[in-house]
Amino acid sequence: MTDNNIEQPEGRVPKRVIGTPPPDRPVLADDEPQEAKDVPGVTYPDPAKARRAEKVVALLFFLAFLGSVSFIASYVIFQVGTLDKVATSNLALGGSLTVALLSIAIGVTVWVRHIMPKYHLIEERHPMASSKEVREYVKQTFLQGAEESGLFRHKLLRRTLLLAAAPLGLLPLVLLKDLGPLPGTALRHTVWGERTKDGRYRRLVVEGTGQPIRAADFNSPGGILSVVPEGYEHDLNALAKATLILIKLRPEEFKSGTNMNWTYDGIVAYSKICTHVGCPTALYEQTTKYILCPCHQSTFDAADGAKVVFGPAARPLPQLPIGVDEEGYLVAKGDFAVPPGPSFWERGDAEAEAREKQTT
Repeated sequence: MTDNNIEQPEGRVPKRVIGTPPPDRPVLADDEPQEAKDVPGVTYPDPAKARRAEKVVALLFFLAFLGSVSFIASYVIFQVGTLDKVATSNLALGGSLTVALLSIAIGVTVWVRHIMPKYHLIEERHPMASSKEVREYVKQTFLQGAEESGLFRHKLLRRTLLLAAAPLGLLPLVLLKDLGPLPGTALRHTVWGERTKDGRYRRLVVEGTGQPIRAADFNSPGGILSVVPEGYEHDLNALAKATLILIKLRPEEFKSGTNMNWTYDGIVAYSKICTHVGCPTALYEQTTKYILCPCHQSTFDAADGAKVVFGPAARPLPQLPIGVDEEGYLVAKGDFAVPPGPSFWERGDAEAEAREKQTT
């Protein structure tokens, strides 16, 4: 027979791990009440109330787990492509993520308020360099706090907290899917170069209302309109490249940089996508004929082919060739001669083209 009470040499006693209770103070079982302690300035929770709070916290942590799973499911189920679909996707993603994060926050708050003891602390002034005794006190306080938090005593809390937190680490990985494959040559062309199903040129329609524009109605010099391609009013992928600004100028105000063959009766169309980083160039100064990007103050001369006159943009806004159809509505006579959008889009196209040449 062996004697289980044989004492081990002092050097062989295992060291205590931080966060575990001292050997002389074993962890209480879930069904054992926490012993009352008489410590000045410390109020311990009622064991019965603590058990009820534990169940509430566990329920909140499980709800956080469901919210995280719902976020991933919403990303897969609710696809984008139109304004309504984007709104539905944003609502589902935002709502599920709110439930997950808010449940964890409320659960931790209930945990601290109803399970952990309350301390009435008085700040004492002391030298900046802590003494050995103070450092030892901080260490013991930390160890005591780790025990009193109940993380090791209440197994249900620990397990449901881990369950709630585990899916949160996967959410950024799910969103990485939006980086998607390289665009290749897709950014080089827009829907303006496509004809409609009945073979006619695609009309310019007012952004938001979808109304086609008669050249005779857009006859006030200095006027500006934001327009989109007919049939693609709600296609976000198409609008990201094809949105235009339409400007009316007097014939004598045009400069050599503008392709006059691509204008109609003083009306000129430029890409609305800034060639710096893609912000909408939605501001127009009538007296100077300058188009302004509000993001980084890139400025373009509308009378001179939208050349850059100020700011970080590296090239002009592409001009779109326009005309009118038999009913007098403004239409696109072709696509942009150069890719619209930020300059780095062109570099991406160039790399894709180089790869295509290598494969062929």
